[in-house]
Amino acid sequence: MQELIDRFLKGDRRAAARIISLVENNDPEKQDILSKIYSSTGKAHVIGITGPPGAGKSSLVDRLITIFRKNNQTVGVIAVDPTSPFTGGAILGDRIRMQEHSSDKEVFIRSMGTRGSIGGLTRSTREVISVLDAFGKDIIIVETVGVGQSEVDIIKAADTTVVVLTPAGGDGVQMIKAGIMEIASIFAVNKADLPGVERTMAAINMMLDLDCGYSWRPPVLPVKSLHNEGVPALVDVIQQHREHLLETGSYEKIRKEKVRQEVLGLVEYKIKSEVWSKAKISKDFEKIIAEILQKTLDPYTAADIILKSVKN
Repeated sequence: MQELIDRFLKGDRRAAARIISLVENNDPEKQDILSKIYSSTGKAHVIGITGPPGAGKSSLVDRLITIFRKNNQTVGVIAVDPTSPFTGGAILGDRIRMQEHSSDKEVFIRSMGTRGSIGGLTRSTREVISVLDAFGKDIIIVETVGVGQSEVDIIKAADTTVVVLTPAGGDGVQMIKAGIMEIASIFAVNKADLPGVERTMAAINMMLDLDCGYSWRPPVLPVKSLHNEGVPALVDVIQQHREHLLETGSYEKIRKEKVRQEVLGLVEYKIKSEVWSKAKISKDFEKIIAEILQKTLDPYTAADIILKSVKN
């Protein structure tokens, strides 16, 4: 394992791919690996790309990679695809869409299935971000599954969040309902050659004007990712946002909150894992389930019984 870590820290792509697989599969060696590479993290700028299905997120990411590479920046991409709740499989199509970058050794693209996680990200996404960060990537782009009313976890992982919308993406009330107005650092209205782009941009700006407390007011940019129009301007604004975070001290605040959330999340996950593993092997667990079905026991009392048995 130490040899694998040494190869990884020297820039071996196969070692990076192997470590990411170990992280995704929750290998017993995972914690030791992440602990040993953690001191090499903290240099990358993490950009979240989120928005509704069909907004053109993958096409936009493909264009962003091209521009970042022209700026001599190394890029890591984590593309999160939905996992079927029936088969457990996922069509990891984003690497196919970004195939032209596959021969570039300075670009590392990894597709991940959600594996049942809600929030638009997988449980291990933040760990894979740390891996790519330690691997020396300047820019890490995280593309989420289509954002919905609860899928806004990207704000907990990214330094800059780009919300991608389209002129046909629904009314402003639905955007507020989805929570995406609150998570955006930048709005990119993609497919800007479609009718209604001006109306969509005006609606977003109108809602942004309702809040006067911005230290950074999210810009609203028209983009045609298929034609690479507006994408260079988007990259410029992403860089401006990073500079704003650094100048105002917000960057450290964001990093501190991400560390806080990461530790709390790990504690919660470890507690859940311990409770669930002990509960499942408990001789009384099936008996408790049967009693709940027979209405002789309620789920709340059952949970207390299981917790007490774990403590003992």
